[in-house]
Amino acid sequence: MAPPLQPDEMDAVFAALASEPRRRILDVLKKEPGANVNRVCAFFDDMGRVAVMKHLAALEGANLVVSEKSGRERLLWFNPVPIHMIYDRWTTEFSDYWAGRLARMKYTLENAPVPIKTRKGGHRG
Repeated sequence: MAPPLQPDEMDAVFAALASEPRRRILDVLKKEPGANVNRVCAFFDDMGRVAVMKHLAALEGANLVVSEKSGRERLLWFNPVPIHMIYDRWTTEFSDYWAGRLARMKYTLENAPVPIKTRKGGHRG
């Protein structure tokens, strides 16, 4: 298991995800892994290339985007690991707890006699 995110790393992830354009960039990269910067910019008519590059820098700083230089192009990939680590931090112990509770409930219910409802006067059905 990977070590937990440090507080400053977690803050960077939350700050990056707080921006709607950054979330849209992640959506683009999820849909088109390995897209170059120009391809990402094509999805943002309302924003210039410099602004997209600034958002990409924030996403890379939060380790939500991984880039690789290929010749003159910069290829980009969405990295969901930091989000998953945050999810695990708050859900793992609760998931284990509730999974155990549900399993116990299942076994209890399966072994319990099924009550038969009767109408007034003692007739079944």
